[in-house]
Amino acid sequence: MAISTKKPRNQNADLDDVDRALIEALAENARLSLADLARVVGLSAPSVGERLRRLEDGGLVKGYTVDLDHRALGFTLTAIVRVRPLPGQLHLVEKLLIESPEVIECDKVTGDDCYIARYALRSIDELDPILDKIAQRAQTSTSIVKSTPVKRRLPPLPAA
Repeated sequence: MAISTKKPRNQNADLDDVDRALIEALAENARLSLADLARVVGLSAPSVGERLRRLEDGGLVKGYTVDLDHRALGFTLTAIVRVRPLPGQLHLVEKLLIESPEVIECDKVTGDDCYIARYALRSIDELDPILDKIAQRAQTSTSIVKSTPVKRRLPPLPAA
């Protein structure tokens, strides 16, 4: 869910202990009501609502999300694919990655590879047909995720 189209500004000097507590609470559970958030930080619900609007308008809070269990949806494997487009194929490869529904996350990176894509797969049998879609336009190197010891988390929030 998009919150704001404004460009983010530097929020470091504007974050106080209450803002950090709100962000941490929402990172843990984005479904908390304003009343629940107010109890967590010791403010009224209207005050919490105003703080959240300020964080959203400032571009710090970009949206709220859900954390799906891919296994519960039948996606038993996650593949990390490093992609190195062939000369002249960069934009076409990026378009293919964007349009591939199996790609659940993709970063454009520096180094030998240009993209690192994360694929959700129901079985290993799905991997070759997916890679075949970009094989004429890029070299790939694939790893299968065994476990995720560090889940996506907040970066360290600046102190006041």
